[in-house]
Amino acid sequence: MPGRRRPANVPVMARVLLAGATGALGRRLVPLLLAHGHHVTGLARSTASADRIRELGAEPVAGDALDADGVRAAVLAARPDVVMHQLTDLASRDLAANSAIRVVGTRNLVEAILAADVRRFVVQSIAFAYEPGDAPAREDTPLDVDAPEPRRTTVRGVAELEAQAGRVDSHVVLRYGTFYGPGTWYSPTALMAEAARAGQLPANRDVTSFVHIDDAASAALQSLDWDNGPVNVCDDEPATAAEWVPEFCALVGAEPPAPSNQRTPFARGADNAHARGLGWTPAHPSWRTGFKSLS
Repeated sequence: MPGRRRPANVPVMARVLLAGATGALGRRLVPLLLAHGHHVTGLARSTASADRIRELGAEPVAGDALDADGVRAAVLAARPDVVMHQLTDLASRDLAANSAIRVVGTRNLVEAILAADVRRFVVQSIAFAYEPGDAPAREDTPLDVDAPEPRRTTVRGVAELEAQAGRVDSHVVLRYGTFYGPGTWYSPTALMAEAARAGQLPANRDVTSFVHIDDAASAALQSLDWDNGPVNVCDDEPATAAEWVPEFCALVGAEPPAPSNQRTPFARGADNAHARGLGWTPAHPSWRTGFKSLS
């Protein structure tokens, strides 16, 4: 990337252990890493997961993020230069289960990284955990750790994840915006399309920062070259639901709802100027054109 220098402890062709290789993001990221000459090992907690990792062109290593001993064995076996943590647990829509991945899973990965003297850690976080405000949040905006439940469980899980990541000397925290695109909740056949067709998406003043899943993957690849700390990874156009919901409804064949002036104070969106300054250029700089690419 122009103007950037790979950290001295990360080789040009790195050995990467990817936790979350078979997820929506991991399936886009593995081919990118391989195409750039990196050796990729995927953490597999089942035979089916191992088979999917092989199909992507990577090597599987057995391990479950919630099993500390198994994670340590996997990291030692893979001998990575970089561990990438792109794990979530969203299939059940259970916030506590997803928080456990962020808290326990991240802690187990970090302990294994420190034991194996891994050079770098890249971890998935979110760009919608900031405290309430009117303007899109920057990376120095505090997290909303005192929010009421159920948001508190999510935000405190994120805060613990990021604190654990900070134990690794060389680390990047990717604070992703709301994913859309193939394999995500925001695609024409997925969860949010069903909600739109059921009339369950309000067109209010809540602000969302989106990121196409392919752009999220490209940021993860480029983060091998980035300095330590958090980076908001989202498109250039934070948008109110009153703006994006009607367009999403048109995409998925749903009747658009009536607009509302209601706004949730923490729904403020995020500022991507730091990522842009690091050289990241999203292929879909606006959700407007990104949504159209899904049709």
